[in-house]
This record gives sequence, C-alpha cells and structure tokens, in this order.
Amino acid sequence: MDAAPEPWQPWRLAALSIGQVISWGILFYAMIVAAPVVAEDTGWPLALVTTLFSAGLIASALVGVPVGRRLDRHGPRAIMTLGSAVGSAGLAIVAMAPDPVWFGMGWLVAGSAQAAVLYQAAFTVLARRYRTRRRGAMTALTLAGGLASTVFAPIVAALLTATDWRTAFLLLAAVLAVTTIPLHWFTLEPTWQPLPAATDDDPDHRLGTVVRTRRFLALTISTVFVAASLYMVTLAIIPLFLEKGLDYTMSAWALGLLGAGQVIGRLIYVAIPHTAAPWVPLAATAGLSAVALALLAVIPGPAWLLIAVAVAAGAVRGAQTLVQGSAVAERWGTRSYGAINGVFAAPVTVVAALGPALGPLAATAAGGYTAMALAAAVVALCAAGAARLS
Repeated sequence: MDAAPEPWQPWRLAALSIGQVISWGILFYAMIVAAPVVAEDTGWPLALVTTLFSAGLIASALVGVPVGRRLDRHGPRAIMTLGSAVGSAGLAIVAMAPDPVWFGMGWLVAGSAQAAVLYQAAFTVLARRYRTRRRGAMTALTLAGGLASTVFAPIVAALLTATDWRTAFLLLAAVLAVTTIPLHWFTLEPTWQPLPAATDDDPDHRLGTVVRTRRFLALTISTVFVAASLYMVTLAIIPLFLEKGLDYTMSAWALGLLGAGQVIGRLIYVAIPHTAAPWVPLAATAGLSAVALALLAVIPGPAWLLIAVAVAAGAVRGAQTLVQGSAVAERWGTRSYGAINGVFAAPVTVVAALGPALGPLAATAAGGYTAMALAAAVVALCAAGAARLS
C-alpha cells in the first residue's frame, strides 16, 4: 500500500504551478507565436521551422522514459532543476543558431528538458506527493498550465515587436533560468519518503511486467487514439470552419474559445465523483470526443452552434488531460508511476508533437476538413471500445 499523503502545503503546489506556467509559456508557446517571425527573418521555410520545433517535442517523449525512472528513484529536486537549466541552454542555442541544423539542435536540447519540467514530470511529483488526493492537485496544476498561452502569447508578441526574435529568445532563456531554477530547487523534495515494502497482495508494479500486460496495451492504444482524434480536429478548427463558410476572424475566435473550454473540462472532471472503475473516465472522454467531433463534421451552421460544439470539444480535451495524467496511478498505484508513465506518455507526446500536421494531412487524404473530422470521430469511437479493456 502507498504511504499516507503529505499535507497540502499550498505554497508548494503553488510554486510547482507557477513553474508550469513559465515553463509551458517559454518552452512551448513562445515558439508557436514566433515561428512565422523566425521564418520571415531567416528565410527558412515555415514548415521547416515548425518541423524542427516538433523534433524537440519528440525528443521530449523519448527522454521522458529515463526521466520518469530517475524521478521514481531519486526525487524531483535535482532532475527538475537540471531540466530548467538545460531548457535555458537549449533556448540560447536556438537564439544564436546560424542555420537550421543548429536551430534543430537547440530544440532537441530544449525538448529533452521539457520531459523534466512539464506536465509529465509534474504529474509524477503530484502522484507521489499527494497519493489519493492527486486529482485535486493535478486539476489545480493543469488550470495554471492552461494560463501559459494567455500569459505568454502577448508577452512574446510584444517582445517580437520591440526587438528581433533572437534577442527575444535570449531574454526568455534568461527568464526561464532565473525563475524556475530557484523555484524547483527550493520547493521540491530532494528525495522521496520511502514507500512501504510491497506485499504479496499488491499488484506487480514493475515496469517490465506492467508494459507487457494487455491492460497497458489497451490503455495506450485508447489514449493515443483519443489524443490523435482530438488534436487532429481541434488544432485544425480554423480551416474546418473556413470550409463551412465562417470568416477568418470568427474561426480564430472559435479557436480561442476552444482553449477556454479546456479549463471548463478540467473543472468538471474534478467535480465528478470518481468511484467507478478506472476504465470508465477514459471510455467517457473517448465517447464524448466521438460525439463532439461528429457534430463538428455534420453541423453546417450557424456560427454560434459550431462554436458551442467547439467549446464542448475543448472541454473534453481538457478533461482528457487529467484522465491521462491519473491513468497509471489509478491502475498500478504510485510506486513506479514515473517510469510507467514515461513509457505510457511517450506515444501520446509524439502525437501531440505531430498534432499541427495531423489535421491537414488527414484532410488531404479524406478530401476535406469535414470528412477529416468525421474520420476522427470514428477513431475516437474505436478508442472508447479499447478503453473497456484497460
């Protein structure tokens, strides 16, 4: 059995949440805002700039596995502090890159650091620290993380107006270092409190055993399918709505409100009683994804109705973030959460990295964004079936 959870100590949860806002804002959203400016200034194709950025996200997925193991064994202080330092160094390389090769190298470094400072690492801290009370802590953390784009998108845009993108990224690298390095070092546990020895009645929590089970395979397949379907459509909501006749301004507003819907979904998730079997929340978000995406495909208008459905899809995506974060702990406890979750989250992180390209590619194959949304709904429905086996 897991040890008793620690007291809430709100200041520690607040410090970790502030670190998430800063880390997400600088290591992820800053490049999304700056990519067109980088491409215009350097003459590199925008597709190349975004691809190199995505390569860093894929590096994060790969590095997440050993990072999870180290978090389990040694505690979060050293690894998350190092992650902040490495992330700052990666951004400095990006800022000074003379060519796409060095630009890509910088994002590989920064992406590797993401595995040690973003949600995957933070969820491990909360699962181990708060045990059975982790849902409330994870919700608070993701609500804060959801503010990262709101806070940093205008800041990055203002920096790009006031100076060139290279100087802006050097400044962001410095901000990341001087804020998150002390936050992580002074507020995170240096080591974990030892867990009681496993008993014969406990399920086997070893990574090698868990990942070979049918349950783990079903969980991974279902989660990847849900993530792929949601990212495919929600990140392509602007071209989808343009295809349905909305103008660009209205479509952009829909994208922004969809993001607000994620916050609503996270609040709803924590308010729902969690007494059902672990597979039920995943099946529910997969089924609701199928419904929302199918409605986005078949509803021709009016604009207000399409936007309302987009907000609902955003709410499902927000809830799914928490379903994913708690999935491993719900099934196998927190003893080896970091290691197991590192393997589990890796393919989902890859899907997220490829997210901006999934919608356009699928739309090209399907013959349009409406057909793509309908196909995504079918994928989500398959995920709901697979969830029952998890």
